[in-house]
Amino acid sequence: MRTETTTVLIDTSPDLRTQVLRDPFERFDAVLFTHAHADHTAGLDELRRYNAMQQQHLPVWADAETGRSLRERFAYTFVDQYPYYGVKPDLLLADVDGPFRVGDLDIQPIPVMHGRLPILGYRFGPIAYLTDVKTIPDTSMELLRNLDVLVLTALRQKPHPAHLGLREAISLSESLRPRHTLFTHVAHDMGRFADVSPLLPRGMALAHDRERIQIDERRNDNDLVRFLPASETGDFST
Repeated sequence: MRTETTTVLIDTSPDLRTQVLRDPFERFDAVLFTHAHADHTAGLDELRRYNAMQQQHLPVWADAETGRSLRERFAYTFVDQYPYYGVKPDLLLADVDGPFRVGDLDIQPIPVMHGRLPILGYRFGPIAYLTDVKTIPDTSMELLRNLDVLVLTALRQKPHPAHLGLREAISLSESLRPRHTLFTHVAHDMGRFADVSPLLPRGMALAHDRERIQIDERRNDNDLVRFLPASETGDFST
């Protein structure tokens, strides 16, 4: 998520290095974790490059349980061992226990359930990001009203015990009524993009790699939200 002055990263996926080599970001002001599963944390060591470029510790935000897991599995990242940056990640862990602010971004955590596991989604003003969701408590549903863009899990067409299936995700989107919904965390057995896309209601689409969402809150027309192809220059302004 990026504004003119602030950039935050959500999760550190195993292919983080490949992603930022392909589409460079000069800095991250913070990293927000949704939960501690390996497909959302295994790229954490790549943050050391941002310590070197920024010459500072990098704040990471997580709920209490995710924070405990990060401290167990990546203990070395929270201990100062070297007199310079870049050898390893140097991180500052902050506990998500309510709304918080990074730079000019107001961030609303959204408690959701990943099967039996409580995890977090995040809302940034008119856009919300919810990955690995199976169910959403009523109190969190109220935090998701009046969205311009909802990025939401839809794992596959068949039901799954820990993730929303496509029909469940469509139903949830219809209940929340955002202007646009992008389905993410899609498994290979969802089917081909060209086959699935015609099945989706208007305003809903399968997300794809390198897709950019540009929101101009100064506008109040059809150009408020624009979906852009990957930039050759790596400019991912939002």
